[in-house]
Amino acid sequence: MPRSSADLRSAAETACRAVAPQLLDAFRSDMTITTKRDAHDVVTVHDRAAEVTITASLTAAFPGSVVLGEEGGSTGDASLRWIVDPIDGTANFARGLAYWCVSIAAERDGEVVAGAVYDPVADHMFAADDSGAVLDGTPMRSVALAEPDATVLTSFPVQQDLELLGEDAALTLLRDLTLRYRHHHSTGSGALNLAHVAAGWSDVTMGFATHPWDVAAGALVLQQAGGWFRGFRAGTPTAAAHRAEDYVAGGGGATHDHLVDRVQRLSAAITPRG
Repeated sequence: MPRSSADLRSAAETACRAVAPQLLDAFRSDMTITTKRDAHDVVTVHDRAAEVTITASLTAAFPGSVVLGEEGGSTGDASLRWIVDPIDGTANFARGLAYWCVSIAAERDGEVVAGAVYDPVADHMFAADDSGAVLDGTPMRSVALAEPDATVLTSFPVQQDLELLGEDAALTLLRDLTLRYRHHHSTGSGALNLAHVAAGWSDVTMGFATHPWDVAAGALVLQQAGGWFRGFRAGTPTAAAHRAEDYVAGGGGATHDHLVDRVQRLSAAITPRG
């Protein structure tokens, strides 16, 4: 298998584009919705079908590689693993809201070295490798505003946040976000939030109870664009973004220390997760 992170980025971009036609055909069509964790955590037949298409593209490009997908779990162990969310923002996708994406990261020997976050509706490809980050092939640098002028993107709070943090703590944080920032938008796609901060279209983002496929590609794109990612597991910082349970991430030039501290303290107070 080629070792270049640029080769891995190219394969991720190709897989994103390969699955886009079937997703665009399904978008805003009648579809059956089922649920996973709770009534707010939805999945469609298109998530599963898209993951099959993506897996076929990636493993054809890199025989012997394996896939960790949101829908299909892990296909095995290998030095090269793809971390895939076939539709990040399924609730938006299922209801016809144009804020969802395909997220693919390449993890080599435990380190994420390339990734792509693709918005098929807008036809924007956010991607990164060890040479930097690009938006639609053009080098991208993330520059952010500080509070109180900044805009924060989240998918917070959802039912799981209320259960993990407790309603009082969750709603107090929501009040803080509303008052401290010029705008707070709960969007429904963590990967796309990270990509938008990387592009300089927003300033800071955060989330709780994340999985590798939620953040692996987006965090790399943001970091390679000059932004930062602060991940925590039960309040303890973790250097590997895709192993974080809770996080705050922002663009270059603004540290957002208050929000980082708040999220770290809340992460530490959450009952240990399995």
